Amino acid sequence: MNKTDRLLAIVLELQRKEVVRAEDLATRFETSVRTIYRDIQALSEAGVPIIGAPGTGYSLMEGYFLPPISFTVQEAVSLLMGTDFIEQRFDDDYRVRAQAARGKIEVILPESVRNETSRVRKAIRLLISDKQVTPSKEKEYLEKIRRAILDDRKISFHYVKKLAVFDGNRHSVRTVSPYGLVLVQESWMLVARCELRQDIRHFRLSRMTEFIALEERFERPTHFNLREYTPPDDRHLRVRLRFNQDIADKVKESNNHYIEDMEEHQDGLHVVLRVRQLDELLRWVLGWGADVIVLEPESFRNRIREEAQKMLKRY
Repeated sequence: MNKTDRLLAIVLELQRKEVVRAEDLATRFETSVRTIYRDIQALSEAGVPIIGAPGTGYSLMEGYFLPPISFTVQEAVSLLMGTDFIEQRFDDDYRVRAQAARGKIEVILPESVRNETSRVRKAIRLLISDKQVTPSKEKEYLEKIRRAILDDRKISFHYVKKLAVFDGNRHSVRTVSPYGLVLVQESWMLVARCELRQDIRHFRLSRMTEFIALEERFERPTHFNLREYTPPDDRHLRVRLRFNQDIADKVKESNNHYIEDMEEHQDGLHVVLRVRQLDELLRWVLGWGADVIVLEPESFRNRIREEAQKMLKRY
């Protein structure tokens, strides 16, 4: 990054944050603290109102705002592809806003950049299959949950778990404090503190019904940051499978999120998975028919055998 680009980037960084330390800027732009000091001085001499406090950092004088900046073709394509994604995967409110944002971006682009951006976008397409389209009911919940998160309000819903708990029941009513939304494996997940479990839990929007936005507010923990949040890994059961070589490519493309490792061997594709319960893999493994063999654990081999025998009796 040359000096001119770095000076502009420093101003943008100061606009995004209230206070920024020289050490953080040096790390961000991979240069020395001394160079940052010289850059700040150059910006001040150019008329940028930067305030510096010893031991605290730098900030922009309140009310200062950098005028609109021109985009490169690559930057414009990135922004416009982002609006395409939001339009397809978010709720109706954000779909409209994404369309408006796309129009504004296209208007401010110079004609040469706009033409080149259009040419590039014609060669790149964000395609979502019918199976990946968010159902209207889920989009409705997505918008309501998003508003509850911003308003710090609790929500309640009827939830159906994928697998039954110890008492054989899959259904429950949950009241939660919503912390954030995450798109995982093409499915929207809510990260929230559950009053029933007294801990942070994850809920698929597709398994919710009877959604109610409550008036009761909650206080978000100051230490919680969704971008830094890592859910505890409680998948303690290890499963090893061997697939016939002729379907190895299909297995790799299946994108099963339980897969931990894959290795090509002469006798086929060896796959290692980790799960919480063996039943989480039952239907997936059965779906491969005779092209897969369970190597371990023995209990899962027996479970597959029992299910296959039940199937055989039906025919």
